[in-house]
Amino acid sequence: MSCVNPIIPGFNPDPSIVRVGDDFFLVTSTFEYFPGIPIYHSKDLVRWTLIGHALTRLSQLQIHTPEPGGGVWASTIRYHEGVYYIVAASFQRYRPQSDDRVWPQGFCVKTTNIWDQAAWSDPIYFDQVGFDQDLFWDDDGTVYLSSTYRKLEPTPGPRLKDFAIHICTVDLDTGRSTSEPKLIRESSSGVAEGSHIFRRGRYWYLFTAEGGTESGHCEWVSRSEIGPMGPWELGPNNPLWRNGVEDEVQNTGHADLVEDSRGQWWAVMLGVRPVRRDGRWEESVLGRETFLAPLEWIDDWPVINGGAKIGLTSRGPGLYQTETAVAWKDEFSRPQMELGWYRKNTPLIKDYSLTERPNNLRLYGGPYNLSVPACPTMFLRKQTHRCCTWETSLSFHPTSNQTEAGTVVWMNHFTHSTLGIRKDTTGRYLRFQPSEDDPVERRLGPATTLTLTIQCGAEYRFGYREDTEPDIHWIGSASNASLTAPPPVGANFTGAMLGIYAFGERQRCLVPADFAYAEFR
Repeated sequence: MSCVNPIIPGFNPDPSIVRVGDDFFLVTSTFEYFPGIPIYHSKDLVRWTLIGHALTRLSQLQIHTPEPGGGVWASTIRYHEGVYYIVAASFQRYRPQSDDRVWPQGFCVKTTNIWDQAAWSDPIYFDQVGFDQDLFWDDDGTVYLSSTYRKLEPTPGPRLKDFAIHICTVDLDTGRSTSEPKLIRESSSGVAEGSHIFRRGRYWYLFTAEGGTESGHCEWVSRSEIGPMGPWELGPNNPLWRNGVEDEVQNTGHADLVEDSRGQWWAVMLGVRPVRRDGRWEESVLGRETFLAPLEWIDDWPVINGGAKIGLTSRGPGLYQTETAVAWKDEFSRPQMELGWYRKNTPLIKDYSLTERPNNLRLYGGPYNLSVPACPTMFLRKQTHRCCTWETSLSFHPTSNQTEAGTVVWMNHFTHSTLGIRKDTTGRYLRFQPSEDDPVERRLGPATTLTLTIQCGAEYRFGYREDTEPDIHWIGSASNASLTAPPPVGANFTGAMLGIYAFGERQRCLVPADFAYAEFR
């Protein structure tokens, strides 16, 4: 029996998973986006549904980082004595190009009702720095917090990142550490991160992601007969698998484990799906996605996927074939935004309405355009299929030459392409602004509603149709490579998103932009 990988497509890296009864819950990273930490639910590990987010309030999450790749990194979800816990950290400064980062203090949120996203507590912050936090409860009730940060003593010789796993005991009620942190795992690659600790039988197991999240990414395991502080014995077959730079799935690692109700163990991990074009691999616009593989125990050591590479199919008991649907549509008929819309950074004010014009999302564009490292008036959805079509209907009649509203394909504030309505002294016009080329403009009728379309595939192709016309006019395209180009500061840890926006140049849009629907098909 088999299922399709990835099990959660699109920008969904660093998965962490837990089972409670017959229910599986999985969280992934959100970085600079709000709300933070999506929570997915499944009964069978194959079909997953977004049920909410752990961080939905200003009191929980303040992201104002200007760098792509900042914000909330890999979270861990755990369940203990009727309570769900999520631990994470949020980078407010992340500039790896100049080795300039502020190690964040991690935090914990908790709830007894995972189905109500409003029930998650405000954060309790740890006094220990680091990222990729993990919680482990030992049999005597002691709680251990492990995380990654740079070693205090550099490795002699060529300079390495020296990112290593440290552990301490912690009081979850206060966030205070109750022991001095101890280094328990470092890597010859210079990067050991993504720690998860488990107890099985007489052994404690430490899983670590090593080599960095790019082409050297892999997963290692160690075990101890003494406890979470070690000493640790390295596994006999590290890394547990290795995908290479010529495989259909690459950069795999950052695994978490779960045991199903039948006693079968599984691992979830991140991976990317590059596309072969013109004899070379093109970086995937979808970013890092969530994959599944079976796990078995041999001589008290884990063997993931039989030691084989992670592929586009996972085989194991109880799995079955299904495809994640492309089709989705939001007609803005609900009193609240549908799950799955994201903002860049934490919004400080409410700049939209779902009630002023029924069955429309009304945006009052804020004073930041999309190239400003702030929180623009923009709503985004993850692209989950390489080949699809995004479409929206926009009514916008600006009175200022300094405002714009439209649709966008987005990676970060350095790399995005837009198709938006503006005005000048002559009247309304449409501007296509690709991320790397000069703008293209077309005149519009004085009072028309526009259908804006983006075809996604070998490139992003932009088109429009006024409501007085039957056919789409294709105005231009943007290459996939332009979207995935590395930013000058920060990192591309996310994936392509498509969305709608409105903005004024250092001023609010006094005229609203009304979107009648948004859809993938």
